[in-house]
Amino acid sequence: MAARELDIVLYGATGFVGALTAEHLARRAGPEIRVALAGRSRPRLEALRGELGERAASWDVVAVDATDAPGLRALAARTRVLASTVGPYLTYGTEVVRACAEQGTHYADLTGEVLFVRWSLDEVDARARETGAAIVHACGFDSIPSDLGVLTTAEQVAADGEGTLAATTLLVRSMKGGFSGGTVDSMRQQAITARSDASARRVLADAYALSPRRSEEPTSGRRAPAGVLGRLRRVVPIDRDPGTGRWTGPFVMASFNTRIVRLSNTLSDWAYGRELRYREVTDFGSGPMSPLMAGGMAVGLGGVVAGLSFTPTRAVLDRFLPKPGEGPGPEARAAGRFRMDIRATTTTGARYRTTVGADYDPGYGGTAIMFGETALALATDDGIPRRTGVGTPATALGDGLTDRLRAQGFTFEVARDDSGSGTDPRGSGLVRERS
Repeated sequence: MAARELDIVLYGATGFVGALTAEHLARRAGPEIRVALAGRSRPRLEALRGELGERAASWDVVAVDATDAPGLRALAARTRVLASTVGPYLTYGTEVVRACAEQGTHYADLTGEVLFVRWSLDEVDARARETGAAIVHACGFDSIPSDLGVLTTAEQVAADGEGTLAATTLLVRSMKGGFSGGTVDSMRQQAITARSDASARRVLADAYALSPRRSEEPTSGRRAPAGVLGRLRRVVPIDRDPGTGRWTGPFVMASFNTRIVRLSNTLSDWAYGRELRYREVTDFGSGPMSPLMAGGMAVGLGGVVAGLSFTPTRAVLDRFLPKPGEGPGPEARAAGRFRMDIRATTTTGARYRTTVGADYDPGYGGTAIMFGETALALATDDGIPRRTGVGTPATALGDGLTDRLRAQGFTFEVARDDSGSGTDPRGSGLVRERS
């Protein structure tokens, strides 16, 4: 790759998150980093370059469609890294990834699609390993906080000689911001595919569906109690900690994030531990309204997922859900933030708490920083990537990316937890605001 003409190509640069990522690269990439903006429309790309000012004046612009396989191969051959924001990825991303795998070009994206990552593992992993390309999925809010947070926890546990991770739960403590229209569109397309494809439904139903060594994984995850209570929890998945009285409900990205964390564990030869049982929930606190809020989240999220699967209800939901390319203004993004706690018990019985957070809108400004730093790490950091082929932020980039994000104001802090509880007695539950 030393002879490549470019260091980073940002594909889909004129989309909402793409433009924010371009702004981050303009701030962070020095003149020695050769950047190009790519997408379907050359006039829009040139307009964006002009808006970025003098720091981007020398950047190239490349117009190429996501279905133009020869054009994408030519683009991939010019650069060390191709970072794509063009989704839904199962619809528009397959030729982009294939081109990078064929040309030995490192690739990063923002996908939250289980079916796309499964496709990537099946179709391009072997070729990418042959050519030395790192294919790094899920490099935004889904799933860097989860993936690097668990990695950081596991590394501290190992350094302390406390065995490996066992029961591990990520709790969303507070979040202010919104999910992008692109994320919603990916959910929409995945729901449509699953509705008509039995094999897709089987993949989505399997907690270890992304594992390349599925036969070695557990046969089942955390089980709900039997009887009426068990059936109710399967329909409305909420829970109450008997020690603290705090209520938890579902987290919208858990179904994807948990699979990425489990994939990281498998790809690292179970460095986190064979006993890892990982889940993600939202903390709603212990107040009188907490169970109602947790139940409302469960019913609402289930209703959206089900509604996106059917044409009539999807048409109704589409009137209210954000569209691709839409997003909040600068003031709303500036007010964004998120905080998560990872509570882990190890195989020796030790307990750890990891705080992950940032004062950025998770779905927009925060994601743009995470994505931009991923591209910069792949293009410039010595010893990166740690692993080629299809992987995750943790397995391909690891501590190097964590350190980069800390330098941008992100928190990844691990401490021993002697409270004896999996919840935080000082917190007040989820504070979730939509921009």
